[in-house]
Amino acid sequence: MQAIRKLFAPRDLTQGNPMTGIALFAIPLLLGNLAQQMYNTVDAIVVGGIPVIGDNALGAVGLGGAVLNLILVLFMGISTGATIVVSQYFGAKDKENLSRAVGTTIMLTIISGIFMSVVGVFLSRPLLMLLGTSDEMIDLATNYLVIIMLGMVGNGLYNILSGVMRGLGDSTSPLLYLLIACGLNIGLDLLFVKVFGMTTDGVAWATIIAQAVSAVLCVLRLRNMKETLELNKETLRIDKKITKRVVQLGVPAGLTQMIFALSNILVQALTTSLGNDVVTATTAIMRVDGFAMMPNFTFGIAATTFTGQNVGARRFDRVKQGTKDTLILALGTATVLVIGILVFGKNLMQVFTKTSTIVDMGEKMMRLLAIGYIAFAGTQVLQGVMRGAGETVIPMWISVIVTVVIRMPLAYLWAHLTKSELYPNGDPTCLYGSLLTAWVMGCIISTVFFLIGGWKKKCGWEETDAAKN
Repeated sequence: MQAIRKLFAPRDLTQGNPMTGIALFAIPLLLGNLAQQMYNTVDAIVVGGIPVIGDNALGAVGLGGAVLNLILVLFMGISTGATIVVSQYFGAKDKENLSRAVGTTIMLTIISGIFMSVVGVFLSRPLLMLLGTSDEMIDLATNYLVIIMLGMVGNGLYNILSGVMRGLGDSTSPLLYLLIACGLNIGLDLLFVKVFGMTTDGVAWATIIAQAVSAVLCVLRLRNMKETLELNKETLRIDKKITKRVVQLGVPAGLTQMIFALSNILVQALTTSLGNDVVTATTAIMRVDGFAMMPNFTFGIAATTFTGQNVGARRFDRVKQGTKDTLILALGTATVLVIGILVFGKNLMQVFTKTSTIVDMGEKMMRLLAIGYIAFAGTQVLQGVMRGAGETVIPMWISVIVTVVIRMPLAYLWAHLTKSELYPNGDPTCLYGSLLTAWVMGCIISTVFFLIGGWKKKCGWEETDAAKN
């Protein structure tokens, strides 16, 4: 019983061996990200297997996801800001402000979730039409997206509160709740689609019901963490000072995600112009990509949490060692995954569709992207450390450069230069060759800014070093 309590207790990353602490924190987080990705993957597998409309339904879910990512940027900003604030208050052992930070985060999430549901329902179809969604996919994609929008509060509460728990060093509870929700999602997918004969609307209802369950579990977990924080009438309200801090840290991160989402929307418009087969292949590739990206995002979050806690405790020596250890873990994991993609790429595509042309196209594109995952691992860790120290503006500008200045222009130029009888609107390779280039450049630029060290001013590191000298 004591071992179980220890497993679910907040993890203090300001003590002990950095690599051991990061690894123990990251393993449940990685498994949780795996379960999170299962939401979208199971949806794709189930709809891809529907007779007659399977490929179109798979493409529709992918198009809906591209629009959803744009609308979710507000949650992403709140989540990043809250994780940094919570981890720093936890590291400083400031229970009062920690409690207010968590309460403020819950209220901000509920308010923004209601707002996004209302806006999202009305904008779903117009945004899909702006993407040039084909007549075969528009109704399927709209049905999926509108229903997903109705579940924004549940979606936001799970994703943001799991981030809060990670800021407290608890990556196990979010994993447990996500596994429960994932199992529920799979069961409901099969029930709604296979038994009731629903299509994209069925997988959408399954998703939002499962997310609502995981959100409730997160709230209950935080209420029971009385030794660490208090959730009551006093703390469950919007604190202006903490809101300002969350917004200051979260807005650059939210803008970063918005830039990514907008660039994906623009690239998605290019994707739809290349034909339905490319849209469907892209959806399948992005599902595999989601699994390949999981360790990168996992170690990025681990770097943010580790840095945030140690900055709060003024343990800058541990931040330096933790950065090295996290890079070793992230790059090693990414390398193993890349080998898996190179060996099993075709088998992975066949999970989603049996159409040979789509499978072959997907395998080719995944092989092209493979090496980029290693570069992206380095980017996530270095930017995660900067964010944990309170520097969220530099990663935002790096994202602007990588996506707006490099990726999008390169994709469209590549498409224009490769137009032919076989590819009237351009070779589909333009989508992934441009992405690979952006990932490599992002890693190089992030490394340069990290080594320059301007981000250290945000957390008082330089002042501490000067005082010692």
